[in-house]
Amino acid sequence: MSLSNVVAAIRERQSFVLTSHARPDGDALGSQMALGLALESIGKTVRWVDHDAAPQPYRHFPSVDRIEVCSSFTGDVDAVIVMECNALTRPEVTGFEGKFVINIDHHGGNTMYGDVNWFDESACAVCEMTAEIIDALGVKWTREMATHLYLGISTDTGSFRHANITARTFEICRRIAETGVSISSLAGQIFDSFSIGRVKLLGAMLHAMELHDHNRLAILYYDEELLTRHGATQDDTDGLVNMPLGAKDVQAVVLIKKQPTGDFRVSLRSKGDVDVRAIAQKYNGGGHRNAAGCNMTGSLDDVKRALIDALR
Repeated sequence: MSLSNVVAAIRERQSFVLTSHARPDGDALGSQMALGLALESIGKTVRWVDHDAAPQPYRHFPSVDRIEVCSSFTGDVDAVIVMECNALTRPEVTGFEGKFVINIDHHGGNTMYGDVNWFDESACAVCEMTAEIIDALGVKWTREMATHLYLGISTDTGSFRHANITARTFEICRRIAETGVSISSLAGQIFDSFSIGRVKLLGAMLHAMELHDHNRLAILYYDEELLTRHGATQDDTDGLVNMPLGAKDVQAVVLIKKQPTGDFRVSLRSKGDVDVRAIAQKYNGGGHRNAAGCNMTGSLDDVKRALIDALR
């Protein structure tokens, strides 16, 4: 299916709930907010439902306070639009089963779980796809929509450094600037508005960082005790996995987060041709070539060793 199928499904329906994956990042948040605002502008009824609140730096973005944070959805809607999720379980919200689902994603391994599916792995962010939907609906971009489009694109490209950027990406950003959005102010909100706790946490994680394979592989780790010790929260961890990539020698980074269940959430980042998605897929995860994630069980030492061996 394609963009035209998504647009047709939207035009045929009146009420929508928009959602994305649990622990939303900039693209998850930006894509659902931008599209929802566009739908409202053409008279559609919209609700936003997520399992978790938006990260702290994004909570003052337009209409983010309208997101309903819950683990179970109730109510009648004509369609559920799921953004940036390769499976219907990724939002971690029950109640969407059996409803008409529109699946919009750019992650490899999408299970095509929707009644309508649009998958475009060439898109640098789902916000890039969202911009195309908004255009196809004939909606004029507002500053509010543009703000969310920039949030998703700038964060999912690693501040315009990842390999999936194309001329289409910069054309969308040109149009974002034309709406009157101050790009420098917006970038400051996205990348320079974290807490002192985040800075302290980063220092502690980098101090404890392990380097392997002639400094080409960096391993970072944190748990709740480390967050508490430095006055940080889960929100403060967003993007920290990218920091070691600033070193010339480092080609891949593993960030291991201990979960309350005792399992581990693993974030993987890389440069160039190092395909971390292939590693994530070994453990039923997914993502992109240079940015992926998965969940793993076992002892911390076992998890580290498995990831080090796989990446080597």
